Amino acid sequence: MSHATTVIEARGLTKTYRNGAAEVRALQDVDFAAQQGEFVVVLGPSGSGKSTFLNILGGIDRATSGAVLFAGQDITTFNEQALTRYRRDHVGFVFQFYNLVPSLTALENVALVTEIAANPMRPEEALDIVGLSARHGHFPAQLSGGEQQRVAIARAIAKRPDLLFCDEPTGALDSATGVLVLEALVEANRSTGATTLIITHNAGIQQIADRTLRFADGRIVDELRNATRKRPDQVSW
Repeated sequence: MSHATTVIEARGLTKTYRNGAAEVRALQDVDFAAQQGEFVVVLGPSGSGKSTFLNILGGIDRATSGAVLFAGQDITTFNEQALTRYRRDHVGFVFQFYNLVPSLTALENVALVTEIAANPMRPEEALDIVGLSARHGHFPAQLSGGEQQRVAIARAIAKRPDLLFCDEPTGALDSATGVLVLEALVEANRSTGATTLIITHNAGIQQIADRTLRFADGRIVDELRNATRKRPDQVSW
């Protein structure tokens, strides 16, 4: 697959935390670029900088130094209002825990996002993409963990984001359920064309990606491009 357009780029991304008197470098001079529609898996042990990297690209956290370019603009220079607009209009997030509103149905949880988005799809369409057309009227407590995660994916893609960022989306799920969630993410990537980054501890998941990054000690230490992508149901967990 040929990717022509760079959607997001990091240049010299560094993040330093103070821990008492000590200085902890969560990210060290990271360079990265992703193309439109690309599906990237990010691997690495806990504390390697994966989540910090994703959160800075998504405008949730701020870099200490370096640049993040989206549509020709450096989001690291944005004020809070501009960052909020960037997250609202361009980024869909999926986390390990689903963060659904318990008192709302699956459809209503997705509709929450479509009401504030600039160019949303219908909530029904988003749920259909993730294979939940029969669950529109169900509340989170009536859904399995995997179904709740797929509602969370539908909510993330309903705004038609340019970027879909997923932090351990299968971390709380067994392998069979995880495969269904990965199938939903692959279909979401295909249907929306969103550049998709998935953080995971599960090395098997790299088989479904266009490209895999491996983090260690705040740096990208390895990069692997798959000649062919496997289907989620072919992944060895």
